[in-house]
Amino acid sequence: MSYVTYSGLLRPAVRKYALLYDCIMVVGFSILVACSARIAIPLPFTPVPLTAQTLAVLLSGAVLGSRRGALSLMMYLVYGAIGLPVFAGGKAGLDHLFGPTGGYLWGFVAAAFVTGLLAERGWDRKAVTAFLAMLLGNVVIYLCGLPWLARYVGYERVLIAGLFPFIPGDLIKLALATLLLPSGWKLLALTIHVD
Repeated sequence: MSYVTYSGLLRPAVRKYALLYDCIMVVGFSILVACSARIAIPLPFTPVPLTAQTLAVLLSGAVLGSRRGALSLMMYLVYGAIGLPVFAGGKAGLDHLFGPTGGYLWGFVAAAFVTGLLAERGWDRKAVTAFLAMLLGNVVIYLCGLPWLARYVGYERVLIAGLFPFIPGDLIKLALATLLLPSGWKLLALTIHVD
């Protein structure tokens, strides 16, 4: 069964307006991810900083759905690739996109797609499934980021440099998304009919 995502609720029925709406949403969420990258705390023992990006990435997928969510993150990567300072700590350029943290950046696209796909199946409607959807999206980011990072820090250090220090923050971000998504649907159900 297919469910409407948050952005689908307001999507116009007229094709030309729907296309404009999709463009605005995709650009808007790519900017949200760029803004979340400004919240970055460098760690002395790893090239990977603590950021708010994963929350923005996962919410982008859940709100926009799989295709628009992934497209939004692709647009974000394009901004950074052409030199806009949108990566963590205001960094930019192809050297950063293909550097030690590049796997995480590419993983954002896949994570938004996965999270969006699960939202399109109604996983964002209840706390348990919303948490699982966000968790799976987060796992996708690590599956892309850790092997890439290992090429730079070595396989013996990759978990210390790219996973363990980030788990507490990720759990907080997952809890926040778990509260936001189902609560939003409950609020909407009080004001309009939502399937």
